[in-house]
Amino acid sequence: MKFDTPAGTNPIDRMTVVGKPTPRIDGPLKVSGAAPYAYEHHDVPGKPAYGYVLGAAVAKGTIRSIDTARAQRAPGVLAVVTHRNAGKLGKGQMNTAKLLAGPDVQHYHQAVAVVVAETFEQARCAAAMIDVDYARSDGAFDLVAAKGGAKEQGGNDAPTAVGDFDGAFASSPVQLDQNYTTPDQSHAMMEPMATIAAWEGDKLTVWTSNQMVNWSLKDLAATLQMPVDKVRLISPYIGGGFGGKLFLRSDALMASLGARAAKRPVKVALQRPLMANNATHRPSTIQRIRLGCGKDGKIAAIGHESWSGDLEGGGLEVAVQQTKLLYAGANRMTAMRLAVLDLPEANAMRAPGEAPGLMALEIAMDEMAEKLGMDPVAFRVLNDTQVDPEKPERPFSQRNLVRCLQDGATRFGWSRRKAPGQVRDGRWLVGMGVAAAFRNNLNMKSGARVRLDGQGTVTVETDMTDIGTGTYTIMAQTAAEMLGVPLAKVVVKLGDSSFPVSAGSGGQWGANSSTAGLYAACVKLREAIVEKLGFGPGEALFEGGQVHVGNRSADIARAAKSGEIVAEDSIEFGDLGKKFQQSTFGAHFVEAAVDRYTGEARVRRMLAVCAAGRILNPTSARSQVIGAMTMGVGGALMEELAVDKRFGFFVNHDLAGYEVPVHADIPHQEVIFIDEADDKVSPMKAKGVGELGLCGVGAAVANAIYNATGVRVRDYPITLDKYLDRLGEVV
Repeated sequence: MKFDTPAGTNPIDRMTVVGKPTPRIDGPLKVSGAAPYAYEHHDVPGKPAYGYVLGAAVAKGTIRSIDTARAQRAPGVLAVVTHRNAGKLGKGQMNTAKLLAGPDVQHYHQAVAVVVAETFEQARCAAAMIDVDYARSDGAFDLVAAKGGAKEQGGNDAPTAVGDFDGAFASSPVQLDQNYTTPDQSHAMMEPMATIAAWEGDKLTVWTSNQMVNWSLKDLAATLQMPVDKVRLISPYIGGGFGGKLFLRSDALMASLGARAAKRPVKVALQRPLMANNATHRPSTIQRIRLGCGKDGKIAAIGHESWSGDLEGGGLEVAVQQTKLLYAGANRMTAMRLAVLDLPEANAMRAPGEAPGLMALEIAMDEMAEKLGMDPVAFRVLNDTQVDPEKPERPFSQRNLVRCLQDGATRFGWSRRKAPGQVRDGRWLVGMGVAAAFRNNLNMKSGARVRLDGQGTVTVETDMTDIGTGTYTIMAQTAAEMLGVPLAKVVVKLGDSSFPVSAGSGGQWGANSSTAGLYAACVKLREAIVEKLGFGPGEALFEGGQVHVGNRSADIARAAKSGEIVAEDSIEFGDLGKKFQQSTFGAHFVEAAVDRYTGEARVRRMLAVCAAGRILNPTSARSQVIGAMTMGVGGALMEELAVDKRFGFFVNHDLAGYEVPVHADIPHQEVIFIDEADDKVSPMKAKGVGELGLCGVGAAVANAIYNATGVRVRDYPITLDKYLDRLGEVV
């Protein structure tokens, strides 16, 4: 199905199932332990052995020698695989570094070996017996030091310019020119990267934890230099991803190599230190923002520059992309520069670009509002735009930012906000902060297969994944709505590369794209059912397990009495995304308190107002938003990968040292969804929401702390050591 004109009225608009708060249908399986995660599958042909990955002890250099003799003689050891005996390997398109080092080492904890043994403990013990001699090379590990050599990129990442930014900024009566920094961050999901691999002849099956089945299927085949039709990737349940599992990682490769060498199925889970150093992370940024305004508060000039780093051949943290679209202003510029660093691979983490970019931009907006003597909400509302500021001929498909800000302000009691440092609650200084939320809506081609059997059961098959986002449930709701059956009559099967290729889970495109692909398949199945029943022309109504065409009706199951009916299709998106700017919007409000003596910061209240098209399931959507808000608190107050700038690794590479919010850190959270349906984005009229819930939260926390204390911090995370010595100025 080609989606190239705005959606008209369709069966989803009935919203008898879609749009209703619905508990996750996979929930009971997960809380009872019946949902098999990657490391737990029991349908493996043969008894799995255990693999343990040894990571490189240097960040850059070469392996001069690697002695595995002691490890191979250790009790229970079945095989040891290094670059010397792994065979010829390629590199996946989505990987920046090789997944198996040797002889060159590209980053710290890059995999150098996997030991396979009968037990995990035997494999771990033997891995410690491997003697690797490295020739260490000098590397670049400090973004500040490498900033001067950073280079501008091309294509979609090239600098942009509209009007005369320099002239307009220089002549603006009110100016802001500030620098902001965000740190390296880790995904820190509960389930590590984990895989079970099994060979049957020349065919490989991997049960793995992966968000994008088709991407990783192709990259695993390319890395192993084997035909893609000889590989099957299965990933039905995933214990969190946040972008860290978008791409093939070393657990899948090392399990596959270990299984081939040991001639046994092998399970590998990356130990927690390798989650930070071997897998991907969100890179740090240095950002400069310049705003020029008239005394009336209207933005005349807006400029945003960002610097980030990655391995040679890697990519940018696209921190300026929201600045291209969020606020009006005739004179504009953005620029991003990439420094080559020899730190572990930088890549996507929840809301790449907008999350760190808004952490800077939305502080800058508050700082400018203060310079103007304007309320921060009013300043943002004044500079709203209904068209793409860089391409004014292109309107937004839907944009309710002003309503999000105004409704949120009313709900949160924003009118009670006082000047910085003016509100006390005993020893606590209390303040309120706001930030706009923005995340682009992305659409991806997505397919599905739908089956109807003689009992009236509908089965959905697609390689789409559920990373805890509620995909099973919204897919079931979509099929139930389209075919007029109760949810109990829908079976959803996900995460298998033998199923039709879907959008996968990432970039906030998963829910809308995958349900739209299922919609397309259901349209075909509806047509096949009507034809099988022999009904004549007319508009078909699927309701209550029956099909109605004109004055004729029949149970849906009757169509499949003589055999299962199968339909398959995909959604392909046309040029509507070029004609209309498709984005999601929101507003975050935070109340925070700071102890006037110790500097301890506590978040007290949080509110998110989101405008993201039709909400397919308010229950799981709210869950996604409050989870993202929680991540935003972490990014604002505690999350930071500490870089050893001598040896090039992340020091706090486990959950003891990498701090994330816990229950005691998170107060009451409220989420409001604006009632809207965007007919320009898909037949579902929905957009993503899970990453929108993060965008802007960090700045809202930062602005609340400033309002509480009168002390501005522009370097995240906002830890008390960065402002404690200045609290005496206001208390």
